[in-house]
Amino acid sequence: MVSIGDLVYHVGEVMLSHLALTCVSLLVTFAAVRWFIRDSYKLDGFSQKHVFITGCDSGFGNLLAKQLDRKGFKVIAACLSEKGAADLAAAASPRLKTLLLNVTDSAGIRSAVDFVSREVGERGLWGLVNNAGRGTPIGPTEWMQLEDFMTVLDVNLLGLIDVTLQFLPLLKKARGRVVNVASIAGRAAMAGGGYCLSKYGVEAFSDSLRLNMLPFGIKVSIIEPGYFKTNILYNDLIEANLKKLWAPLPQDVKDAYGATYIEDFLRMFDNSLGKLCSPDIAKVTRCMEHALTARHPRTRYGVGWDAKLFWIPLSYLPSFMTDFIFNSFTPLPKAGRKP
Repeated sequence: MVSIGDLVYHVGEVMLSHLALTCVSLLVTFAAVRWFIRDSYKLDGFSQKHVFITGCDSGFGNLLAKQLDRKGFKVIAACLSEKGAADLAAAASPRLKTLLLNVTDSAGIRSAVDFVSREVGERGLWGLVNNAGRGTPIGPTEWMQLEDFMTVLDVNLLGLIDVTLQFLPLLKKARGRVVNVASIAGRAAMAGGGYCLSKYGVEAFSDSLRLNMLPFGIKVSIIEPGYFKTNILYNDLIEANLKKLWAPLPQDVKDAYGATYIEDFLRMFDNSLGKLCSPDIAKVTRCMEHALTARHPRTRYGVGWDAKLFWIPLSYLPSFMTDFIFNSFTPLPKAGRKP
């Protein structure tokens, strides 16, 4: 038989536990509401702010340039080709300026800095968006030569660093923003070649830059898109890249992978990663815009449902689990299959 004292004790214990749970829930709710409100605060005076964007021929950079132009920013868009620059200029207002830039050309970057310096004057440069990038060569690591890695690293990482370093004096004048485009491939590497290496490097460079520039009022944000339908992920481009890597391989390596490896790879890519690709690249450019216009920009923007719900959580799993999952996305070499 339960005594009155025991009953009162248990009731009090339950009430205290419920009270603690309620307090925790309220604190979490308050923190979430406060974060959303803080995240929504925007700056003004866009018409007096200059933004320099690399890689504007197509994809994210092209859309962002037009998006910011419509908002009233003074956009300076760097394109690799004359056609890309002409097409973008025709689709935007007279405010938008274009120039040609290959981010692997340090002298060309200096010329771009001179051009932008004349445009911004004493106001300085409000925003630098390092968007230029390439994905190929990509494939099994032993299919690669050193120059295959350097081809990607020169654009995605070393070019990004060179552009940033040369534009820092203008950014410091305006106490501006740096927006670096990384990838979920900078969180979890699953492919050989320079792409994943370069994106890990962008993450590390951006983190150190953010710490170093904090005393100067410059804020650095990293964009981590999932899989989106851009030129980097065209099947035809990936197929041509794999065939180019395959052709000079020694016969013993070809025999180890099997004659159908490329065909199997493309089929599995289309059936797995290809289906994750989102055509809505505006999700990415909206995050870039937030990093440039928010009073309190985020450090990292995971973009796309696959990034938030699959790739980023996956990056925290033990390696043996990620190895198993990643291996399910690519075909086994012939020599690795069970007879």
